[in-house]
Amino acid sequence: MKVLLDTNVLVAAFGARGFCFDIFQVVLAEHQLLVGRTVLQELERTLAEKLVMPAAQVAEVVAFVQEHSEVVAPDKPEQWPPSDPDDRWIVAAALAGEADVLVTGDKDLLGLGAPAALRVETPRGFWEMLRTGEGQA
Repeated sequence: MKVLLDTNVLVAAFGARGFCFDIFQVVLAEHQLLVGRTVLQELERTLAEKLVMPAAQVAEVVAFVQEHSEVVAPDKPEQWPPSDPDDRWIVAAALAGEADVLVTGDKDLLGLGAPAALRVETPRGFWEMLRTGEGQA
């Protein structure tokens, strides 16, 4: 399964090493991780500015994510969701990479009804999806 993890999931994975880190590990081990250029930029900025992670550690995290994922760089943003231009690029990356699921904690992406070609799940919803075998080939 192709899985795009949103910035907030990756930040939680590397900032707290809890539930989102478990999801990150499962995706790396059993699925194909997709990441958009916008997500990488947001990840770098958030780790440095909000988590005040040292620059060398930020660079290691970003390099690790890039090395273990398919980086998707869409040509233009999607029109959905209407509320956040950055989210439009994330959705565009998920669609361009043919993601089966976008995992996010972003309420705008979760609550507005995603395009039909894209399943959007919370980290908990994605975990349940995996646990029940839903979405497996």
